[in-house]
Amino acid sequence: MSLWQYANPRKFLATSERVLPALWAGAVLCLLVGLTWGFAFTPDDYRQGSTVKIIYLHVPSALMAINAWLMMLVASLVWLVRRHHVSALAARAAAPVGATMTVIALATGAIWGQPMWGTWWAWDPRLTSFLILFLFYLGYIALWSSIDQPDTAADLTSVLCLVGSVFAILSRYAVNFWNQGLHQGASLSLDKEENVADVFYHPLLICIAGFVLLFLALVLYRTGTEIRARRIRALLLRQGAEV
Repeated sequence: MSLWQYANPRKFLATSERVLPALWAGAVLCLLVGLTWGFAFTPDDYRQGSTVKIIYLHVPSALMAINAWLMMLVASLVWLVRRHHVSALAARAAAPVGATMTVIALATGAIWGQPMWGTWWAWDPRLTSFLILFLFYLGYIALWSSIDQPDTAADLTSVLCLVGSVFAILSRYAVNFWNQGLHQGASLSLDKEENVADVFYHPLLICIAGFVLLFLALVLYRTGTEIRARRIRALLLRQGAEV
């Protein structure tokens, strides 16, 4: 079975309609369990107090903000190389979701940072690159909306996505690139010694799973909407030409 079969809009819609109920259910279940466990049943941190519990929103949203853009990068490359319209529409569908995740990450980061750093915002390398990433999200969405010709819009936004990927990478690894800055290192790592304490770690993993499932559900749903909108637009243009 080839992955490219899902480049067929009809096949994509049929498959997404089958998997979406499971994705929605999994997202709701993981978020309910993870957030309830994290906010209600984990202790306060001995240094950060109750503010540490923002980790259950901040870390998953930050991860998805970055990975959403990387997913858009892959879809854009598929469009540029293979010219599959579903991939371009999937990238377009993911952009508002990724932008929302970025806003959540920036907002929760500010709420978390104020009592820890004494300020709502600092021009820290990771914070700055994350803000620039958000501006790229806005530019990407605006560019899609400003061009009437779909293929031209897909081409230009794909190039913009390639450029913006630099800041997605910087957002992920800024703490490693620059030792200075207020932002802490990664909360999760393949190195067990660098992870948060187990009491926070397990509900955090469940929250991350919930955000991943929610992202997948939203992107599949929005991609289906984009495909149907393009079909309607094509029908209207055909009817207008016949008249």
